[in-house]
Amino acid sequence: MKNPGRRAHLSTFLRSFLIQASWNNRTMIGGGFAFAMLPVLRRLHRGDPEGFREALQRHSEHFNAHPYMADLALGAACRMEEEERDPEEIRRFKLAVRGPLGSLGDALIWVGWRPATVLAALVLALAGAPPGATVFFFLVLYNLGHLALRAWGFRVGLEWGSQVGNPLRTVALPKQADRFAAVGVFLLGGLVGLALGRSWAGDSWPLLLLGVTGGIWGFWLGSLVGQRVWRFTFWGISGAIGLIFLVGWFG
Repeated sequence: MKNPGRRAHLSTFLRSFLIQASWNNRTMIGGGFAFAMLPVLRRLHRGDPEGFREALQRHSEHFNAHPYMADLALGAACRMEEEERDPEEIRRFKLAVRGPLGSLGDALIWVGWRPATVLAALVLALAGAPPGATVFFFLVLYNLGHLALRAWGFRVGLEWGSQVGNPLRTVALPKQADRFAAVGVFLLGGLVGLALGRSWAGDSWPLLLLGVTGGIWGFWLGSLVGQRVWRFTFWGISGAIGLIFLVGWFG
């Protein structure tokens, strides 16, 4: 097994942040995937320009997945190239993982993590935090999770190669997505309670009471509906916005 070195791996990981920079309808993020692989491929095929061109062409082909979860496939592809696996096996692997990584990333990030962090920031804002602090809180919280997921995926891909399904089953990402979505609904309940409390009772004790009551309702709803929580989150946010607007209009 060839080892291109930690520097090449680090460079590949950093390049993965640009994996969508060359997105197009024909290859999706295939060009970005090949761009990220360049440091490893150059080291592995030093003195073999023909092998380098073939490997680069292979990784420039169509590939699509959630941009944050693509790091897992990227790390696994690096490991398979280092093990000198058959090119057709590498193609089949990338074809097999692109769909699951796309759906897992959508559920975990777009449906779970991002709404939860946005709602947490809104709750903080309604609790009286300055606007700058609210924005800073959201950016730090969201990006800590996003960076941790990318780093974890790349490390697991490098470690497990084509067997990345084993750690994925262990961490049970779909369950984590459900948990984040349930937390989002809990925060939505708290957000509605805080908004109504501020509209009706100013800064007195009913504000806290309504906020806690709304949070308890949201937590119960999130626990109850499980995988279908995103639908309730959508309608809940829409209803909350309409309710807050009416209270502000007639208040």
